[in-house]
Amino acid sequence: MSEDTVGDVDVLVLGGAGVDTIVYVPELPLPYADSYMIDSGIRARAGQTGDFVALGLAALGLRTHHLDFLGDDPEGDLVRALHEKHGIALTAIPQPAGTKRAVNLVSPDGRRLSLYDTSRGRPDDRFPEGTLRALAAASRHAHVSITQPCAEALPLLREAGLGISTDLHNWDGENPYQEAFAHAADVVFVSAAVLSDPEATMRRIAEHGRAEVVVATAGAQGAYLLSEGELTHIPAVTPPAPVVDSNGAGDAFASAFLFGRLSGEPPRRCAEYGALAGAYACTVPSTESAALSREALLARAGS
Repeated sequence: MSEDTVGDVDVLVLGGAGVDTIVYVPELPLPYADSYMIDSGIRARAGQTGDFVALGLAALGLRTHHLDFLGDDPEGDLVRALHEKHGIALTAIPQPAGTKRAVNLVSPDGRRLSLYDTSRGRPDDRFPEGTLRALAAASRHAHVSITQPCAEALPLLREAGLGISTDLHNWDGENPYQEAFAHAADVVFVSAAVLSDPEATMRRIAEHGRAEVVVATAGAQGAYLLSEGELTHIPAVTPPAPVVDSNGAGDAFASAFLFGRLSGEPPRRCAEYGALAGAYACTVPSTESAALSREALLARAGS
């Protein structure tokens, strides 16, 4: 890719492209049995963390470009079709090992258990430097997934002067793999699900890295925002329809937060946007891909 083929980009989304196979199960954890009958069907659909962030950003009117590895396989075709349907620019680097896949078990209350296939990648994979530099030069901000090999791209993105965000997902606060992302980003999202002391982890991220803002999402308990040394609780938003699946809620939160940040809103307002988008995402079945529009977000926020 040459620089003259890259248009102005608000957010470059790095990594996190793939396909999930959705299985609705009667409960989680799923008791052992020889077999289960799945009356709702078992369906594969495009959409992992990078795809959902890109989808959310595009729905909010931000010019979005997604860069990742994809295989020449049916799963890769699903990812390409998702981006084409929603008008999201996609640069796909050929991946001989195949497109990333996961199986999501979803319970009736919307909780999820994900099984990730780590075989669809190679340790020596790297984004082509010319492609990455061209996209970085055309972008205002980069949202970096924690999928391999995104960590190796962080120094180049920082050198290009981009703002950087990342989502550590269910980090335990200790694993050094996620720590590299946490310390390189200006905005850090993390799930509070497995953190014994979310506030201590958030403050440690801010103290040891570059983060101006750290957000810990806590599902029905809302979220916690750390900005300028002050910790603020962001209440959860009542979803506009019944909750059917929590898959993609964190990605929706991040997308709406970044929309607010790139629009010049203060951190609390950004987090309120995130809570609204995350609540909406919980009403979208796993088998579908939809995101809150700019008009709907601003209307619900009273803007």
